[in-house]
Amino acid sequence: MIRVLAICHGNICRSPMCEFILKDMIRQKGLEDEFYIESCATSTEEIGRSLHPGAKRKLDEMGIPNERRRARQLTREDYDAFDYLICMDEWNVRNIIRIIRRDPENKVHMLLEYAGERREIADPWYTGNFDETYEDLIRGCAGFLQYLGF
Repeated sequence: MIRVLAICHGNICRSPMCEFILKDMIRQKGLEDEFYIESCATSTEEIGRSLHPGAKRKLDEMGIPNERRRARQLTREDYDAFDYLICMDEWNVRNIIRIIRRDPENKVHMLLEYAGERREIADPWYTGNFDETYEDLIRGCAGFLQYLGF
């Protein structure tokens, strides 16, 4: 089983959107039994909060199934529990390394790397642009699945 952890700052916008988009893509390919996917935050600011209303609205608009969830923070144990730690921006990468201390297995990557782009996914909590974030997440998730051979 391939275990994927999507990570952003607060775990209410980008990372849960990534989680639900990736789950939907996997479901469409009939690969649910081959993946386990979660999301989390690097900060404690939004712990316990549900999906941001703008993120939920965009996922619903696009027909992406999503369920009520609670934001949680990354732990050191997550490093051993997951095969891929997928980040949305460089600040996430720095904070992940601060939490897990080091990445000897090279598990930490920015999502858009898998789409051949070395850039960040803008945080819609600040920009308000959930459409742009959604498009970047779709591109990154598709690239990630292609990277894995699916």
